[in-house]
Order: sequence, then C-alpha cells, then structure tokens
Amino acid sequence: MKITSLTIDGLASGLVTDEAPRISFALGAEAPGENLQSAVIAVDGWSVETREQIGTVYAGPLKPFTEYLVRVTATGSSGDVAEAATSFRAGRLETPWSGQWITDRAYETPKKQSPVPMSFRKTFVVGAGLRRAWLEATALGVYELELNGAKVGADYFAPGFTSYENQIQYQTYDLDGLGDGENTLTATVAGGWAVGSYTHKRKNKIYADRQAFLCELHLEYADGTVEVIATGPDWQVSTDGPFRMAEWYDGETYDATVAQESQSWKQADTAAPRGTPRIVAQYGSPVRAQQVMHPVAHSVAASGELIFDFGQNFAGVVSAIVRGKRGQTVTFRHAEVLVDGELFVKSLRTAKATATYTCVEGEQTYSPRLTYMGFRYVGVSGITAEDLDLTALVVHSDLAETGSFTSSDPLINALQSAIQWGGRSNFVDIPTDCPQRDEREGWTGDYAVFATTASYNFDMSRFMRKWLRDLKSEQSPGGGIPMVVPRAGNGFPVMATSCWGDVCVLAPWAEYLARGDLGLLRDQYETMTKFLGAASWWSGLFSVTKNARRIWRFPFHFGDWTAPDGAVRDWLAKGKWIGTAYFANSCGIVADIADLLGNPGDAARYRALREEIIVAYRAKFTDGNGLLAKEFQTGYVLPLHFGMTSGAETDQMADNLVRLIDDADGHLATGFPGTPYILFALSDNGRVDDAFRLLQQTSSPSWLYMVESGGTTIWERWDALRPDGTVNTSSLTAGGGDDSSDGGMVSFNHYAAGAVGDWLYRRVAGIEPIEGGYRSFRVAPLMGGGLASARGSVTTPYGQASSDWSVADGVFTLAVEVPVSTSCTIVLPDGTEHVRTSGRHEFQCEFVAA
Repeated sequence: MKITSLTIDGLASGLVTDEAPRISFALGAEAPGENLQSAVIAVDGWSVETREQIGTVYAGPLKPFTEYLVRVTATGSSGDVAEAATSFRAGRLETPWSGQWITDRAYETPKKQSPVPMSFRKTFVVGAGLRRAWLEATALGVYELELNGAKVGADYFAPGFTSYENQIQYQTYDLDGLGDGENTLTATVAGGWAVGSYTHKRKNKIYADRQAFLCELHLEYADGTVEVIATGPDWQVSTDGPFRMAEWYDGETYDATVAQESQSWKQADTAAPRGTPRIVAQYGSPVRAQQVMHPVAHSVAASGELIFDFGQNFAGVVSAIVRGKRGQTVTFRHAEVLVDGELFVKSLRTAKATATYTCVEGEQTYSPRLTYMGFRYVGVSGITAEDLDLTALVVHSDLAETGSFTSSDPLINALQSAIQWGGRSNFVDIPTDCPQRDEREGWTGDYAVFATTASYNFDMSRFMRKWLRDLKSEQSPGGGIPMVVPRAGNGFPVMATSCWGDVCVLAPWAEYLARGDLGLLRDQYETMTKFLGAASWWSGLFSVTKNARRIWRFPFHFGDWTAPDGAVRDWLAKGKWIGTAYFANSCGIVADIADLLGNPGDAARYRALREEIIVAYRAKFTDGNGLLAKEFQTGYVLPLHFGMTSGAETDQMADNLVRLIDDADGHLATGFPGTPYILFALSDNGRVDDAFRLLQQTSSPSWLYMVESGGTTIWERWDALRPDGTVNTSSLTAGGGDDSSDGGMVSFNHYAAGAVGDWLYRRVAGIEPIEGGYRSFRVAPLMGGGLASARGSVTTPYGQASSDWSVADGVFTLAVEVPVSTSCTIVLPDGTEHVRTSGRHEFQCEFVAA
C-alpha cells in the first residue's frame, strides 16, 4: 500500500495560506479489497488519528511566514503501512502591512475606457549572506512583476478577480536571481477588472478610480535579520511604459522600443482601496499558460491579412517570434470563425480583440501578458509570413483534469472534446459565459447547469471555493443571488431567481459529490437556506390559496433561456414553470445537505416544503394525469428528472415529452434549464432509444450538429452557425429574424449546453457517485445508439474510478476500477448486481441489442 497523493487545500505543494488548511490523501494498493483502517496526521507537534481521508482540518497553532511539515501515516485493513509528507506555509495571518498602496493620483481614467498601464519600480541593495527572499504583492487591477528584467512567477492576471470590496487576494513569490548589490523590482499594473472597461456597456472604475499596487519584499539573512522593502512614496511610478494599452475586450498594445531609462518616472502617491476589504493569501487557482498550440493551416485572405488556423477554439494569447525592424508595427487580430476566408468579428460586438506590437531591431518575442482572447483564427498584418513564427498559449485557471470519456462513436468523442475545451476556455479565474466578446462575466446560470459536468472533468475545488466565497459575500440580506458573480457593474439587481440563483445549491452540491469535502457545504449552507427563504417569500407574494403560494412567479426568471424556438419574450414567459420546478429540486438537495451536516429539523422542513411545491406544480400546471396545460419540452423534462411525478403520471409525461420531440422532427427544444436533464428524463423513464436518438441527432438544433459543422467548443445558440454557413447574429428580440447590426448574441464558446456531458459519464459510461467523493459509487452502463464500446474514468479523492465496456458477438464485457477505501455497485445490462471493493474487476453477460 502507498499514499498516491497528499494535498493541502487541494495543492500537492506550494500552499501559502492565512486560514487553517484541509488535509486529504489517497491510497493505492496492489492487493484487492484494501481499505484505510486508520491514519495519523501530524503537523509540527499537532496530530490527530482519523479514519477519514478527505478534508481533515489542521487545528494546531499558526505563526506568520512559517513553514509547516505535514506527515501522514496510514494503516490499511491488511496491516500495510504507508507514509508521505508535504508542507505548507502560513502567510501573513493578519500581520499589518508595512507597505502602503501606491498609485499616480494625477492620472485620470478616461470614461468608458481602460486606463493606461502604470509602472512602479524600486531599486534596492542586497547585502551579503542572504538566506531567503520572498515577496507578497497585490493590486487594484492586474499586475506583472519583473526582478532585474525577468518575470517573477508564472501567473497571469494576479491578484485575480474577486468581490474587491469584500476580499482581495495577495500572492507570495519566492525570489531567485537576487544577487549581492543593486537590484530592481518593477511592477506593471493594468486596469483589469477593478478599473478597466467591463461589461458590454463598457463600465469602468467599478472598484477603483485608478490602479494601485501593494507589495512587501522580505530579505532574510543568515544572521537572522530580516529587511522589509515595502511600497510607499519612495517608489517611482510611470504611465509611459511599453504597455500602451491593456484591457479584456480590445486587447493589448506593446511598444518594445520603450526602455525603462526613457520613461518619465516620478514619486508614487499613496492610495487606499474603497471600503475595508480583507487582504488574504491566494485561495483560488492561479491563471497560467497550460499548453502551446501550433497552427494547422495558414492562408492569405483577399484583404491581404495573413490568416492562421489553430484548429481549435480556445482562450489564450498568441506567442510570436518576430524578425522585425525598429518601429515596425505588427497587428494580431482574433476571431472564432472565418466567413469567405476573412476573420468574422461582428459577433465580438465592441471588442476589438487585437494585440499590437511595435518592434525593436532583429529577432524578438512577443506574447500579451495583460489580456487574453477567445479564438481559433488569428489574422496578422504588418509582417511577412517568412519573418514570423506564430504559436499560441492556452491560458486558463490551473485546474487538474480529472475526467475522461470516449466511445466507439467519433462524433460523440468530438462532443466530449468540445465540452472539455468549453470548460478550459471559460474557467479563467471565474466561470465566464464566454471568452471572446465584450462580456466574459461570471453568469451564475451558465455554471448552475454545467456544475456536475465541470466537477467530473476538472478538479474545481479551489476554483469553486474562491468563486462561492464571492457569491456568499454578494448575496443580498434578503437571500437574493446576483445573476453575475462578482457583480462587477452588471446592471441586473440582486434578487432570487431560478436556475441562476440555484447555483448556490447546485455548484457546492456538485463539488461535494465529486470531492467529498463537507467543509464546502458547511461554508455555503447559510447561503443556500437564505436563498430558499427568498424563493419561498416570492412564491407566496400575491397568492391566496395554499397551492398558489408555492408557485414561483416573481420577481423575475430567465425562463427557458436560449431555447431554439422563440425569442427572449417566449423564454421569459415560461419562468413560473421552471422556477417552481427548480425550487422543489433545490429544497430536496438542501434537505440531503442538512442531513449530512447534522440538521435533521431543517431536513424535515425542506422535504415537507418540497412536497408542497410538487403538489402545487401538479395542481397548477397539469391535469393531474401527466399533461401540461401549456406544453413545452423543458416543462416535462424538469418534473421528470427532479422526481416530481409518480406512477402512471410519470409514464404519461415521458410519452408527452417524446411526442414533443417527434413533433420537432426528432430535435430538442430546450434552453439552459432543461438541456442538462432531457436525456436523463428520457432514459431514466424507459425511453432509452429516444434518448440516444436525440443525442445522435445531427441536424440543427442538436449537439452533434455543432461538431459536424466544425465546432470545437460548445455554442451559445444551437444555430450559431446556420446550415448555409452564415453566422446567426440575430438579436434576442428578433426571434430568428434579421441579424442585429451590433453583432447580436452569438458565441461559439459558451459551455452551458455542454452539460449533456453529465449524461455521457453517469449513463453511457455509467459512473455515478452515491456518497460524496465517490466513497461509494455505482457503475451501470446504458446501452444504445449502436455504440460498441465506451470508457469513462474519473480521478476521485480516493484514486481513479473507471468503467470500460464493449459489446462483441452478443457478449457484453465490463472492466471496473474501484479505488482503495471505496465500494462500487455494478449493474450489468442483464440486471445482475455485484458489489466490489478496491481493485480491478471484470464481468461478462449476454447482450442482445433491441
């Protein structure tokens, strides 16, 4: 037996924290049936004996700037013993900053624009006998650090996007390259989310009037002395550095001919953030370059622009080797699609998505550092192809990929790839809706429906803890949840609304099932209950009868958002059906959470409320026998999947759903709220063949239409690219009519409809958690659609779980991996069940396709 992973707050190494960390470990064993008997976790004199492998909270003392060794000794049921060690470092722990926020008070940020990046610098002297050097830094804006001209760290967009009036992260960097004598530390701070232009209305100065920077550099010498070099008026500031422009939507302008010695430097001014936010050691996942992309083709457009095709839509930046002349300007434009061989940029709306680089003499490299784009194609002008070597960097939050899925159907495999790339592209410090146009906001509804799919494919634990902390901070006193988190200038009022607001339940629940850490549920429990309280209040407003008091109409619902039939008015009109069903579902989930947290009274209350809502839904919206008075696909999907029906009523609702699909010529007609669940509603109610037919539909609207049309990520609209090759830029109110002159609403990288991945993993591969973290799980592959094989695997907190099945010559063969300390119930297509503990297990049975 061995310890295969040991993590502190989700990190195997490098954690710096201002909060009591959580310790987790996984075991591996060659002998089948191994299970943890007990473990001792020891940290610097503190220890605890436990039988839990997930989320043990360190309860010992913490001292600022101190390294702590963590050692785990685990004993298995076989008697085998395994040991492993790692470490973490305590951060500042509320140590007052000797540094001051600094800025250039004379600079005025232009209206609706992003500010010019500010440069700050400090020259300092290092004496002999330096033992260790590190710095802590943060900013209002996003910052880049250089020490003696070399970049510090690997992060993009530090300190990250948070609800700045409540909390701001700081980063800690150990410094290499410090020599005796004179050294120079330089920081470049762009407007970012705090000051820069943001939202399609181009609001700016949302959290600050101008950028500011805060830093402390610690020099620890062999004799025990520590020198702190802190930001203050003795630092210098400049606004005429090489970064001439940087913002999310328009891109970046960099002039390499500008040298530090030619900048206009002056004494920095002191500043302060608005309010009194907590400044906390980084608790989210940093944004970093994850891989290099190479063009798969290039051409010359009729306009003369060089066009490079990277073969994949993604979020990132170009990385160019340029052979240029001093003063030569090279321009890089970005787009998701080509039309008639030219970049199609109308769908970007006001976003210019352009990087501009002014050369020095000779060969040089350039890659934007203070922005990112969503693109597949890059158009380049101002240089010949012979003088340019172009690659690109995929940029997103540092998330371990935990899940995989593949099958015998190449189109379904392409769909899985698009689902994963959609997640990568939109997990850039917050869960954005899209990475390319003038939006990139943390829309709650998108993540609400994608949460389970995300938590299978990626380790979302640190990423979600960060974002949910902001959600909790920005919840209204009455329980409402912002439509966008952080709210950051978004114009929607904070209110309780279905699906979008239900993210406060659905996101932590998905993470608990995937990761098994009750701590996240405890952290978010009050947020959930306050939200349900608000939903209950609104559902009772202006209602007289008991049943009417459980129908959730007010104040607003997005309804069946982006359903392929109708337009925004039609989607909103379905809000009360969707709101009421989501209300019932969240009550059921929170009841289960209350049980897990030891709140049986709450659990009983929410289960009773759920039953009342179900009774009201059936009385108000159905004939009592499974027929909706107003029929639409999502209207049947939600009560079927949320367990709101029983007996003959369930069969009738399933029949009616199939009829509506048939009436749509075999197509779905669901928006955000119904799309994740439509295949479950069919397959879990005896309509397996109908589910596979819907999945494998290849004409619009369908998932496979996207991939057959060349989509490499999931689209916002089912018909973002029409069958005739034109881009659908119709406005929300057009109802499929004339295209909007301002670019309308179309994104080729919008992950919400990719929530179908959850069905691929839980039904086709058949891997479904029963207890949090897959401590117990089920493998019950679903056969259909002519599939001859499928494989899914997921890295659980206990180790890898997998299902690998195939059918040949009437024989079904299944191999299942079960991690140490877990158990799995295996259900074969012939109905037989088996329970297995850790190890690899194989099964066979006869199978005859229907």
